[in-house]
Amino acid sequence: MNQISFPTAFELRMREYLGEKWEDFASAHEKPSPVSIRINPSKSKNKTPGNPVPWGSNAYYLDERPSFTLDPTFHAGSYYVQEASSMFLEQAFIQTVDQTKALNVLDLCAAPGGKSTHLISLMNKQTLLVSNEVIRSRASVLAENIQKWGYNNVVVTNNDPQDFQRIPGFFDVIVLDAPCSGEGLFRKDPNAMHEWSNDNVALCSKRQRRILSDIWPALKEGGILIYSTCTYNQSENEDNLKWLKQERDVEFISLALDSGWGVEVVEHQTLRGYRFLPHNAEGEGFFLSVIKKTSSEKESRSKYKNVFAAPPKKILEQLTSWVVQPDEKTFVFRNDQVQAFPKNKIQEIEQLAKNTYIITAGTILASVKHDKLIPEHSAALSTELNRENFNVIKVNLEEALQYLRKETMQLMSNRKGFALIEYDGHPLGWVNVLDNRMNNLYPSGWRVRMTDKST
Repeated sequence: MNQISFPTAFELRMREYLGEKWEDFASAHEKPSPVSIRINPSKSKNKTPGNPVPWGSNAYYLDERPSFTLDPTFHAGSYYVQEASSMFLEQAFIQTVDQTKALNVLDLCAAPGGKSTHLISLMNKQTLLVSNEVIRSRASVLAENIQKWGYNNVVVTNNDPQDFQRIPGFFDVIVLDAPCSGEGLFRKDPNAMHEWSNDNVALCSKRQRRILSDIWPALKEGGILIYSTCTYNQSENEDNLKWLKQERDVEFISLALDSGWGVEVVEHQTLRGYRFLPHNAEGEGFFLSVIKKTSSEKESRSKYKNVFAAPPKKILEQLTSWVVQPDEKTFVFRNDQVQAFPKNKIQEIEQLAKNTYIITAGTILASVKHDKLIPEHSAALSTELNRENFNVIKVNLEEALQYLRKETMQLMSNRKGFALIEYDGHPLGWVNVLDNRMNNLYPSGWRVRMTDKST
């Protein structure tokens, strides 16, 4: 493999920082990026596809990169392809957050969904995750990945960070994976290297400080901010944290590490951070710090009003057989659709609906036409779906791929009406069985276009 030519200014800075370890750092960039996935604990069959990622549960390195696009279980949300270093979020969350409480958590810059799906798997079902993305097109991708993961205690929003100032003190935890110059992605994404410049580093640092300032009021007193970037430079990491310390009342939280992980501890007076370098840890470049808010914040105390309409009684009676544990859910009727929310968080979701722009919330179970329920795709992928009460058609790999490509299906079923397509124990979506044909109801925008094993 040819030696990588780093940007001159970047190389000079990293040579000075790493000293004699520079050659190890440079050599690591000549090796392929590790391939890693994280299993959905509510959908997996306890498979162990490779060596474990040491700082993450249900996370594994793969020996090679398969064609994920041609794996139906990937589209079913049974696992997520995620860079290993970024899974260190798990340690920040489980070591500093009381997971037994019913919390409000915000993933501020969430697309395409790696950290949000990770957080969902770590949270208890009484906690609410708000998964936000500023860019509308990326928010749509985020909503798709959240639906595939299959949990109903999530709201996907499309807002600027300052919009959350309308709900001060609302969040117990905020995860800010800040937009950055991407130095830690040089090996994985050559475009990141081509787009790098000192001017861009300075621009990113200013933008990160604006985001930190804008989102700070939404974090309650004693709340936890998890700040991360995929870059190495101090301007976007340590200097921003020093600035935050000067501007706000904060406490940096230390994490317990295993020395075998190869994670570098960053310390400066009271500042604590953690840096991943590709020659030390099996992953890409990454930085993370955990900050506790020690100042008080006036919390949002809006008067509760039931703004969501309940479904008609006839519809509600049908719905109780669709999901497991219906008593723990609130069913609402919006835009001719029925949605399921966690009952304990209905007030918070209504507060979000009044103050933010919501892409999707909870699980959209069905559209309603003349008191008839038309199942929605998100219901098929939901971990809350009671499959025992539906017609299930099991398919092989070839048939599963036909379905995912939204091709005409020629399957046998003695029962008319809506049926669930299932591959290897994983629901993929719905079909409508008619007298002389079967309508493929897989979402057109999600359909697989790949036709061979090329990647």
